[in-house]
Amino acid sequence: MSLVSDLFLVAGALAAGFYCYILSRRLSALTDAESGVGKVVGTLSKQVDDLNNSIQIACTEADASSSALTELTLRAEGVAQRLELMVASMHDIPEPKDEMVLQTKARTEGPVFSTRIKAEKTGFQ
Repeated sequence: MSLVSDLFLVAGALAAGFYCYILSRRLSALTDAESGVGKVVGTLSKQVDDLNNSIQIACTEADASSSALTELTLRAEGVAQRLELMVASMHDIPEPKDEMVLQTKARTEGPVFSTRIKAEKTGFQ
């Protein structure tokens, strides 16, 4: 019985040793600077730098676009104010159809006479 337990103990020790050997190889491959975590960290660091550069470029372009949009908005507001004034002034001009109706009524009614008194004759000014 002790011989069987010793054999199981030796087999377990050999399996644990083999398992430790495989783990050490994997760990050394993982920490290798050229192909393991070092390479991954280097790649990630390079990507972070590229991303920072892209963000800075995007911020400068966004600032330029913002200032251009602000300028265009101010110009559009000025044009809108001028158009509002033009539309408001158009309300004072009679429509051509209204003038034609007034002219035709005046023609059909006959001549209109008016007398105007000059201020010199009456003495009023």
